[in-house]
Amino acid sequence: MKISKFIISIIFLIALTTSSHAETTVTPEVSFVLNTLLFLMGGFLVMWMAAGFCMLESGLVTSKSVSVICAKNIGLYSIAGIMFWLMGYNLAYGVPEGGFIGNFSYWSDASKLDTGYADGSDWFFQMVFCATTASIVSGTLAERIKLWPFFLFTAILTGIIYPIQMGWQWGGGWLAAIGFSDFAGSTLVHSCGGAAALAGAILLGPRIGRFKNGYIKPMKPFAASSIPLATLGVFILWMGWFGFNGGSQLALGTLDDSISISKIFINTNLAACGGVMMNASLTRLLYGKTDVIHMLNGAIAGLVAITAEPLMPSPFAAILIGGVGGAIAVFGTRLLYKFKIDDVVGAIPAHLFAGIWGTLAVPITNSEVAFSSQLIGIVSINVFVFVVSFIIWLVMKQTIGIRLSAKAEKLGTDKSEVGVIAYAIRD
Repeated sequence: MKISKFIISIIFLIALTTSSHAETTVTPEVSFVLNTLLFLMGGFLVMWMAAGFCMLESGLVTSKSVSVICAKNIGLYSIAGIMFWLMGYNLAYGVPEGGFIGNFSYWSDASKLDTGYADGSDWFFQMVFCATTASIVSGTLAERIKLWPFFLFTAILTGIIYPIQMGWQWGGGWLAAIGFSDFAGSTLVHSCGGAAALAGAILLGPRIGRFKNGYIKPMKPFAASSIPLATLGVFILWMGWFGFNGGSQLALGTLDDSISISKIFINTNLAACGGVMMNASLTRLLYGKTDVIHMLNGAIAGLVAITAEPLMPSPFAAILIGGVGGAIAVFGTRLLYKFKIDDVVGAIPAHLFAGIWGTLAVPITNSEVAFSSQLIGIVSINVFVFVVSFIIWLVMKQTIGIRLSAKAEKLGTDKSEVGVIAYAIRD
């Protein structure tokens, strides 16, 4: 009896395997479940990037400004969630075909099988991208910006600025109509955040004593509080990027989608590797020592660069794209020094500059995309975000004020803004 049951079981499994090979597609309901699962899994990986940004920034600021970084990052994530539900999602996805702006209304669930995924999973996935944009601004302006004006700008960025330009492409707006391509957001997310940060950094000015006679001051008293913490942050971001890029395939219901997501994972990983090793080598040649902070930013820049097109490149091309992104971050940092723009964590070179490169590089590996449409998209998005952000920062500067007093800045933002000291040992 036991032998006959075993034989019957084997026959059943063989029949099941044969039918699964013969069937090339899953049912619409199974596809709905798999696609929803991809959005949710990708979304919680990208959500974890909020922790990565928090750790990276906490490690790169001085030890008297760590608690405020933690407050800013958990605050901006919460603000992004509320604003993207309140108006951001429909501003982005309510755009008429080929249009410019959606509508100011809160998100509501209208899930149906024909859509291919649960509406809520898509909202969550898109929301965490929105929060990532705000995280980029946080580190650049650290150690001299007031906490609540930053929160106010975050609300405007995540509720209005980011969704409008996002809708131009991902919402089927005018950039999508001209053939602009940005797979997971090298420009739509990363350059957008970098442009907003650049506008703020120009109006805010550098930290007291950061530049002297046109040269950047040595490490002390601007030494990073914890390189291990910053490194942990980069590894968390690196891991989260698999959700960022892999989830942007937007489907997991077919064999081709599964293969594509696997390739995206490989290229994403290799681009980061290329950025790290490029910066390790480059700083050794330029400065005589291997700069670990530039290696960390090389990983970020490589990831940003490959984000515009992580599917089409070969593995070797992904390494090169990431490597160029890393080099851009190094030379971009030097450019900011020249103009006395104080970017505490190097977010502008790693996100804005590397994001521009990654978006321009798309036609190199994807012949269906034109350089002209890429250039139009890059210029229009970055000019829009920079100009609007500059105006908002300027209005706040002239009214409520955005910068701490010199006394508060020297005391440290932990004491002056939140009253909680992160470390007993001070700079």
